[in-house]
Amino acid sequence: MFVISTYNNNHFMKYQDKSLKLAYKFARSQTKHYSKSFFISASLLPKEKRWDTFALYNFCRYADNLIDKPRNRSVEELILEVDHFAEEVTAAYKYGESEHPVLKSFVEVALKYQMPMNYPLELLEGVKMDLVHKRYETFDDLYKFCYKVAGVVGVMMTYILGYKSNHAFCYAEHLGAAMQLTNILRDVQEDKDVDRIYLPLDELTQFNLSYDDIKNELFDERMSKFMKYQIDRADRYYREANEGIKLLTPNTQFAISSASRIYRGILLKIETKNYNPFDGRVFVNLGEKLRILSGEILRTRFLNPLLNLFT
Repeated sequence: MFVISTYNNNHFMKYQDKSLKLAYKFARSQTKHYSKSFFISASLLPKEKRWDTFALYNFCRYADNLIDKPRNRSVEELILEVDHFAEEVTAAYKYGESEHPVLKSFVEVALKYQMPMNYPLELLEGVKMDLVHKRYETFDDLYKFCYKVAGVVGVMMTYILGYKSNHAFCYAEHLGAAMQLTNILRDVQEDKDVDRIYLPLDELTQFNLSYDDIKNELFDERMSKFMKYQIDRADRYYREANEGIKLLTPNTQFAISSASRIYRGILLKIETKNYNPFDGRVFVNLGEKLRILSGEILRTRFLNPLLNLFT
């Protein structure tokens, strides 16, 4: 039986709640449905953190789906829907509970780990940005978007996994941003087909390229060099962020180090295509993901502790 923590008028109490158990099971099923590789990785976490990670993933996926699966609603109606969900988040934090099928488990997790409310609300702001911002003038502009839709996810995940130092949060933000940049570079072709071009205009201009070149799928030496520049920067974010993995609780480090290696593998696959973003969507297959995951479990949970005995 799950135990829910209710925070109301600064009072703290615990009680058993069967419906909360169902909410966690729903979060688990959604995680398995939308991301089998993440589900496998999360399933290997310690039991409590495993279920809490499902709840966080379910919240983030639901937020993304509000616009990724827009149905027949207008932009204005979608923004209103996101705003209503943000109001539900605020109320859930205030009263320590929610009957929303996604928030019911998420707010339990958020309050248990004292996760500040600004992070889930910033994620929802990022979701709205994706509705109204189709172009980005500079990388600084793009990074603000990456922070809101992915950096804050890394920060929230850090609360759940556990950390030895507050410095872990900065590294987690950078890893989230690196992953979002990877998504952008992987999906250039798909995004431009729905009139979304995330690549910074000033950097396209720097390489003598334009939005029209992206729309027309122009690939020449200029585009190759431009994509290499973008990938090299994303890779720097990975290298910097990976320094912070050791600041996480030892029995959870494998999950983040695996995710980092898998996403960096996407960049490597773009490189093998001579940095051509229009030559089909690249991906790391399930077999490769499992090999990475098993290797990181061995390294972080067994080899590293063993080596520490001799240092």
